[in-house]
Amino acid sequence: MSTGAVQKKVKLDKIDRKILNDLQNNGRTTNVSLANNAGISAPPCLRRVRALEESKIIIGYHANLNAPKLGYGVTSFATVRLKNQGEADQLAFEKAIAKWDVVREAYGIAGDYDYMLRVVAKDWEDYQSFMSDKLLKISNVASVRSAMTMKTCKYTPGVPLDID
Repeated sequence: MSTGAVQKKVKLDKIDRKILNDLQNNGRTTNVSLANNAGISAPPCLRRVRALEESKIIIGYHANLNAPKLGYGVTSFATVRLKNQGEADQLAFEKAIAKWDVVREAYGIAGDYDYMLRVVAKDWEDYQSFMSDKLLKISNVASVRSAMTMKTCKYTPGVPLDID
């Protein structure tokens, strides 16, 4: 994911943006469909997709899963404040949270807190166990503030693409 550093913007033409938009909306779409929608033939479309992957504009493909149907009924956003914010302290924190599958996203943030985590849990008790048995046991964690989700009002992965 993003390292937080400002990345150089890559120049994309309309065909690239159409391909990216289609893949972002449906990562399982076929190369033939991508090519048709972009107005090009299949071989150059495939070359463009591979170039977008090699340049790290496309960084992966995944299935969007229904967490509650898989037993994960709780989603929380946890903001974490560290006692010490030195580079080594941050790297140690990031290494610790990288091991936990329930932490699905983690962002270094500016403001009153140092990190924001999206955590999934089976239920409230499972979340509390994660907090007390793992997150709060990291010695450099000063405080954690949790915001439990009540419902998902909008979820759109990716970024907006100007395809006109």
